[in-house]
Amino acid sequence: MQTLYLLIAILGVIGVVYLLVKKVETKTALIGVGFILCLLSLKPIEALNAFTHAMVQPALIEAICASMGFAFVMKVTKCDKHLVKLLTAPLKNVGFFLIPLAFMVTFFIAIAIPSAAGCSAAVGATLIPLLMASGVKPAMAAATVLCGTMGGILSPGVSHTALISEISGKNIQEIILVQTPNALTAGVIVMISLMIMALVFKDYQKGKVFEVANQNIKEESIEKVSILYALMPLVPLAILIIGASPLRMYEFLSWTSKIGVAEAMLLGTIIAVVVTWTKPDIISREFFNGMGKSYAEIIGIIIAASVFVAGLKACGVIDIIIEWLKNEQDYVRFGGTFIPFLMAMVTGSGDAAAMAFNKAVTIHAQDLGFDQLKLGTAVAMSAVLGRYLSPILGACIIVSAIAGVNPLEIVKRTVLGCVISVVVIAFVLL
Repeated sequence: MQTLYLLIAILGVIGVVYLLVKKVETKTALIGVGFILCLLSLKPIEALNAFTHAMVQPALIEAICASMGFAFVMKVTKCDKHLVKLLTAPLKNVGFFLIPLAFMVTFFIAIAIPSAAGCSAAVGATLIPLLMASGVKPAMAAATVLCGTMGGILSPGVSHTALISEISGKNIQEIILVQTPNALTAGVIVMISLMIMALVFKDYQKGKVFEVANQNIKEESIEKVSILYALMPLVPLAILIIGASPLRMYEFLSWTSKIGVAEAMLLGTIIAVVVTWTKPDIISREFFNGMGKSYAEIIGIIIAASVFVAGLKACGVIDIIIEWLKNEQDYVRFGGTFIPFLMAMVTGSGDAAAMAFNKAVTIHAQDLGFDQLKLGTAVAMSAVLGRYLSPILGACIIVSAIAGVNPLEIVKRTVLGCVISVVVIAFVLL
């Protein structure tokens, strides 16, 4: 009977991948397959319990919802555009080295705007035309901005970080500190690889001006940058960094040590109201709209992943995998890196694979001989890298539309750095 359940679970995993490739809505695929697995295992209540339990996890809801609410406030006040304009304005007439500079600027902005699609749209509308006008071919210009969005993994509001916090019981600042070596190492590798690929594909032509093919895709420009507006997206990050650093020992900064992610986002919103002089009712409406959207789209995926994992547990496959990994611990680093990487590449989303793996396996990391934070962050980073090899990734589609190129041309330029990065994470950093 156990063999039958194991076969059912394998078919369930294949079914989820197939549905995601066919662009079935992620939550629908995960919940549907998870419930069917529980039903076939004669444990349908497990799916319902997993759903309701995941609905009310305070650490996840507070951090993610507040962060998305703050992001909406930054968008309506145009503070995000001021930040992008401030950082991209100096990037002119630097030739070939505009590629790594653009990558680094996007990486930094993505920490404040962690949504890959949102950051690609905001930064890409400015940087991609700038790169193209400086002699960089459209495909490389798009790839540079796309890969730069990996900086979002260091945002305190990203869903993977909140989930690892829930699993490990550690605060988000601690998790970001553990994730930083992964992100910076991958960032350096990808940045250098983009420069190599630019030479291979002859993507830089000095003096050549490439025109933006799709003139309809443009962000509203900012005529004059306000330094105060541009600093607003960074306020919560600054508060959290100070609260986790020795600076909190100073009496006038001691209050930062008691501030969590949600409180930092709320404080940042209040400061934005004062600085931008925007009507409080507009700020309030947008903040709560952002919170609602985050619950529907981000928390929703976590809930759906919980149901899918419940289905695998009901079949007994999780227990089998854990016992096997206890005896074959060398395979944990493969499962925690290459599986999320490959699934993200195939499906265009690393969330489903990374969250399912973290909820099913990372929670048992200590029994497997690994630190929970190191394993959890490696899983999340690998999934982020994998999605840059997917032509159906939303952010890839956005930058390809801005540059007017086929998404596959972008993937050709991202593959080298992402593959090397995941290998380094698996065999060196984990």
